[in-house]
Amino acid sequence: MNSVSNVLIVGGGIGGLCAAIALCRKGIAVDLVELKSEWTVYGVGIIQQSNVVREMHRLGLLEAYLDAAYAFEDVGIYSVEGEPLVRIPGHRLAGPQYPANVGISRRALHKVLSETAIELGTQVRLGTTLEGFDQDDEGVTVAFTDGSQGRYQLVVGADGLFSKVRGLLFGDKYQPRFTGQSVWRYNFPRAAGIDHLANYQGPSGNAGLVPLADDLMYLFTTSHEPTNPRMDESVLAEEMRKRLEGFGGLIGQLREQITNGAEVVYKPLEAVFVDEPWYSGRVLLIGDAAHATTPHLGQGAGMAIEDAVVLAEEITAGGTIQEQLKRFIERRFERCKFISENSLMAGEKEIQRDPAFDRIGLVKQMLEVTARPI
Repeated sequence: MNSVSNVLIVGGGIGGLCAAIALCRKGIAVDLVELKSEWTVYGVGIIQQSNVVREMHRLGLLEAYLDAAYAFEDVGIYSVEGEPLVRIPGHRLAGPQYPANVGISRRALHKVLSETAIELGTQVRLGTTLEGFDQDDEGVTVAFTDGSQGRYQLVVGADGLFSKVRGLLFGDKYQPRFTGQSVWRYNFPRAAGIDHLANYQGPSGNAGLVPLADDLMYLFTTSHEPTNPRMDESVLAEEMRKRLEGFGGLIGQLREQITNGAEVVYKPLEAVFVDEPWYSGRVLLIGDAAHATTPHLGQGAGMAIEDAVVLAEEITAGGTIQEQLKRFIERRFERCKFISENSLMAGEKEIQRDPAFDRIGLVKQMLEVTARPI
């Protein structure tokens, strides 16, 4: 019998939904609260690299969205003019019958995750979140913002970069910080040659093309924004074009087609890392609530998905709740710290325009590290 029979998950993003699915599959009752009253998703698309494809297969989810995704094998790195520098082969970690990597729209992924979580029995409440909690040796009594209460054996804070649960656990010790960069994204019809993740090394930033479906891809670029400006939608297209000046090849061609500010997804890059165990008593942080980083290695959501898988394994692997959470941290802390620190380092090297920065070497190292079993 599981020592934990019911769990509250705070936050209905990728990490929270994957945790709900993983726990439900282990026979644990799950309540999930999400602050948004309408379950919308932010962003354009997402890259799921080999390690993430492996874990989504283990969650029993991969087959459900492969038809809505774009499967690809390799990562290509190119010069600012679009000249190929290296092609890094992917690894089919989920098995030879599955692709090495997947690109998928966030809406398509959210649809599969939310529908699966509910089908498995997750009790979802939108427009509600945690107000506060009191815990003892046996469980956690939770007060919700709608005035109700609940009693749980474990509370999981998957409520993102600005986590309320993190604040209740650690006060203001861990606050998101602006990294000095922002990311810009824009959808295009997929170009015939973009059958892989294509990364372009620019003069002061990084750009890339990510296939999401047979007829869809998105362009992204990072830029140095030292004053962290807030921009009106009316100027976003023009400003994104400016950030892509200096790129030739396909990126240069696409730059002039960025004309609709309403379709530009602009996001300042902020990060936080809880540099101590991510739990106190029976309350645990996962995903961006514990280790939000920048997208330079494409592993932010991947680390949250891995958190979900490992949490379900450890919560059902015997021992006391404290032993289980300790094992969870032992399996997750250094791996997430590697991704966090190296993603931030890549951004800092871009800001510094460091010609000695070995992006190719870092990508290869990341792929080697994340290919290891968790």
